[in-house]
Amino acid sequence: MVHTLGRGARAALTVVAGAALLVGCTEEPQKRVMPGPTSTATAAPQDAVALAERYRAAGGDPDVYGIQVEDGPEGVPRVVIRTRNADQADAIFRRQNTSVTTHLTTKEGASFKKGYLIDVFGPDGGLIHRMDARPESVSD
Repeated sequence: MVHTLGRGARAALTVVAGAALLVGCTEEPQKRVMPGPTSTATAAPQDAVALAERYRAAGGDPDVYGIQVEDGPEGVPRVVIRTRNADQADAIFRRQNTSVTTHLTTKEGASFKKGYLIDVFGPDGGLIHRMDARPESVSD
């Protein structure tokens, strides 16, 4: 004897199976989603150009042509980088992130005590990378 499910039972079973699959898909907790633009003007403001020039003069990435440090949410700085390099490779981003934030803290006096947010925009003004580098719990 073969049993067939009615349309309603099949739909309910599909929903339950789909929910079970979704629950099993999360391997690690997600970081907070950061608001912010997904594109920007390709021309950097003059103060961002000047900061990038100091960064490059100190040995920084020659593709970086704009660096801004803005007020972000909850007093956490947002670092905005404009680069001529459109490569989205994670290794390039990690190197660039370390290089820029080290320069900002050691040469420019920036403080990332509460962490920071970072956006990297490519040569066309499109967002290449976005990272939330805030610790999960910040104690003052």
